[in-house]
Amino acid sequence: MDLVIRDANLIDGTGTPAYRADVAIKDGSIAAIAREGAPRPATSPARTVDADGLTLTPGFIDMHAHSDLALLRDPDHSAKAAQGVTLEVVGQDGLSYAPVDDRTLAEVRRAITGWNGNGDDIDFDWRTVGEYLDRIDRQGTAVNAAYLVPQGSVRMLAVGWDDRPATPAEVDTMRRLVAEGLDQGAVGMSSGLTYTPGMYASDAELTELCRTVAAYDGYYCPHHRSYGKGALQAYEEMVTLTREAGCALHLAHATMNFGVNENKAPDLIALLDRALAAGADITLDTYPYTPGCTTLVAMLPSWASAGGPEAILARLADEETCARIRHVMEVEGADGCHGVPIDWNTIEISGVSDPALAHHVGRTIAESAALGQEEPFVTARRLLLEDRLGSTILQHVGHEDNVQRIMRHPVHTGGSDGILQGAKPHPRAYGTFPQYLGRYVRELGVLSLEECVAHLTSRAAARLRLTDRGLVREGYRADLVLLDPDTVAPGSTFETPRVLPTGIPHVLIDGRFVIEDGRRTDVLAGRSVRRTPRAA
Repeated sequence: MDLVIRDANLIDGTGTPAYRADVAIKDGSIAAIAREGAPRPATSPARTVDADGLTLTPGFIDMHAHSDLALLRDPDHSAKAAQGVTLEVVGQDGLSYAPVDDRTLAEVRRAITGWNGNGDDIDFDWRTVGEYLDRIDRQGTAVNAAYLVPQGSVRMLAVGWDDRPATPAEVDTMRRLVAEGLDQGAVGMSSGLTYTPGMYASDAELTELCRTVAAYDGYYCPHHRSYGKGALQAYEEMVTLTREAGCALHLAHATMNFGVNENKAPDLIALLDRALAAGADITLDTYPYTPGCTTLVAMLPSWASAGGPEAILARLADEETCARIRHVMEVEGADGCHGVPIDWNTIEISGVSDPALAHHVGRTIAESAALGQEEPFVTARRLLLEDRLGSTILQHVGHEDNVQRIMRHPVHTGGSDGILQGAKPHPRAYGTFPQYLGRYVRELGVLSLEECVAHLTSRAAARLRLTDRGLVREGYRADLVLLDPDTVAPGSTFETPRVLPTGIPHVLIDGRFVIEDGRRTDVLAGRSVRRTPRAA
């Protein structure tokens, strides 16, 4: 054996009670598990780790990550590895870097600068999904990565940035691009239906693409059309179209936000339970915080974003058009702000691309406006223009009761939605998984430790159709976490968001320590995790 972990309090990921055991690892896999009292494996391992009562769990799976470029630019990637994350699912919210051509690569880099930076430090030596995953395999990364075909990027290739229905030929092109991505190893398809250009797709168009996803046994992961006004209807829309397509559904960051949805989680849960009872294949993920995080430009009405970044900047520079934008945002409620009139007191700047604008970071738009003795919209407009749409925000619009009720649901999984850019990113990027274990298990008792581990491991692995990860079981990959349930806690806060967690001394991927004694090693054990290809 390469390694034996002795006397661990083993939580295997099934949700059943913990038990004391030794776990032996050989060639990256779990070779043997010996319960307390059973004969120990007759072996002389190369190394033994005395768990001394620490809890051993499967590696955590981040079902909603924005580490598409961070995986490549940052070999350390302690933001995720130190949390016990051993697999991230990227390609989220309908916008990412494959498939692309030269034109759309430049456009998508510009569009999601606020999520991932502009990529000037990255050699974009890929264009297809398969080539992106090959790059991860060649380079090696801190954690494993699975990929979703981003529907917005696909629409960008086939239709462009126009707010119009796709032609039948364009739909065929999109179906081909989605099929190619799935055939190259993507696990499903994502959408960002409050982000351009993906939001311009009709339900009929999305249904056709979901038929292709279903043919490959993948899943559809939408950031749907509203988490504010009409949120319940937006959830129902996704349930309906995936049922029509025969496609599995995974609801991204399944929240009920803004004042209109306070205490409305039971309505969402009832909707999901009815669909599940009728035979739907549905899962969801959430992050264990009330504020959200996105880009400032995402708050605009969709018509103001048609045509792409340069067209947006031109509209913002035009006084008459900008007056229309302001009216929609502040009075009517823009679709970019989920149909709710924007409250500038809830919009906090978390990062800027231009260092000269760093004085805005940590302040709400309302606070910056007051300091500048101007109206909040004027401040927001100026920031968008001067930062060339690169600003990220925290949006303080969530409800704790909704967060807790949704995370209890049996189909719930964990997803950080972690954006690593900006001077003050959302603490969920560095703290989601210890926040679940520390605050919601130990402090509040919302979930038992065994239940929570199952949410963060085996349930996510089942959605990804992984048959060798997500459980501590003989024959499974040795992606493992050793943690102290009495001390595990996030270090990140809204004031100091880049602090690593405590209480997670060891993390292994394929039996190799990526975190050892609380410190990041130089091991790059992460590789792409691909859906096994099969004919459509």
